[in-house]
Amino acid sequence: MKQQFNVQGMTCGHCEMAVKRAVLQLDPAAQVQIDRTQGKVEVDSQQPREALAHAIADEGYQVS
Repeated sequence: MKQQFNVQGMTCGHCEMAVKRAVLQLDPAAQVQIDRTQGKVEVDSQQPREALAHAIADEGYQVS
């Protein structure tokens, strides 16, 4: 199931990797696409939206 998140605070490639790593730790089979200039993260995963948002937020980013 594809889900899109607005993520504030991603400013570099390291930020992208931190977000991607957080999602993949929760769901290693997830597909993650990130557009940091738009602040968009698209995740194709069977995990609940709340769990994915929490994993990203735990990395220090604001998720909506």
